[in-house]
Amino acid sequence: MIGRDCKNVSKTNALDFVLGYTAANDVSARDWQKKFGGGQFCRGKSFDSFAPMGPVLITKDEIPNPGALHLETRINGEKRQDTNTSDLIFDVPTLIEFLSGSTTLLAGSVILTGTPSGVGTYLKPPQYLKAGDVVEIEIEKIGVLSNPVMVEDKYA
Repeated sequence: MIGRDCKNVSKTNALDFVLGYTAANDVSARDWQKKFGGGQFCRGKSFDSFAPMGPVLITKDEIPNPGALHLETRINGEKRQDTNTSDLIFDVPTLIEFLSGSTTLLAGSVILTGTPSGVGTYLKPPQYLKAGDVVEIEIEKIGVLSNPVMVEDKYA
């Protein structure tokens, strides 16, 4: 999470603009991404209840190196992702530099850093979340974000 407004930040001082870190679940509606014209980064990631975050915000002084944290995702207790933030394609300073080069990042802005390997749609055979599943994301020093999968009532 960004702690103060910034624009055109360099990688060397990018962490100076960070307030802290939390876990987030980068939920994707694969049917909308693949069948209904939503694309990878648009409609398929923007439904109500998508991108839950938590359980806490840890200040940057407690995590001096966000690029060296163990990260694990479990579905119904079964490990699906087991990695380290050092394995993500872009590190936090690179993301801040890139994003602030075209957009003013306001205090409170949240940047999701990406998804590690183990995403269900790419497994053989593909494995998709279903109602009743519980998704847990655990990041070292941050804790466990736990969310149930629910089907939206279209006529509520």
